[in-house]
Amino acid sequence: MKLLSTIEYSAFCTWVRESNSLWAYPGIAFMHTVGTAMLVGMSAIVNLRVLGFARRLPLAPLARYFPIIWAGFWASAISGAILFAADATSKLVSPLFGVKMLAIVFGVLSMMAIRRTIVRDPSVTPPLAGREKWLAAASLLLWFGAIAAGRLMAYIAF
Repeated sequence: MKLLSTIEYSAFCTWVRESNSLWAYPGIAFMHTVGTAMLVGMSAIVNLRVLGFARRLPLAPLARYFPIIWAGFWASAISGAILFAADATSKLVSPLFGVKMLAIVFGVLSMMAIRRTIVRDPSVTPPLAGREKWLAAASLLLWFGAIAAGRLMAYIAF
């Protein structure tokens, strides 16, 4: 906790927390929101297609969404790390933070699996088997869980 406290009370993190500048907490939180929207929005499109929505859309063109998904992930991860550092000691003790991190890890792993086993494999053609649909449904639930846990951290103190 001493290391986290040192980071939290560094000049940069104090500025993020206490500055009235739009570039401080509001700007970083905005970037986190935009990154998350890119990540989860594009992932949802891919997952919903795998689940059977927009059946006329072939699977292969969905591969072009993955650079947007990764750009959103990195924007969200970097801004999220800054937001975490600005309030590290209280966030780390929140069980919701652990839930959020686990959901993100498994959400990323599910999207990597979807890309590798469904989108990039030309032998996979609709209708998709139950395994692929379960993977897409799990991915949607994981991203929903990550967002819900993140938002609840602002309102539920442990």
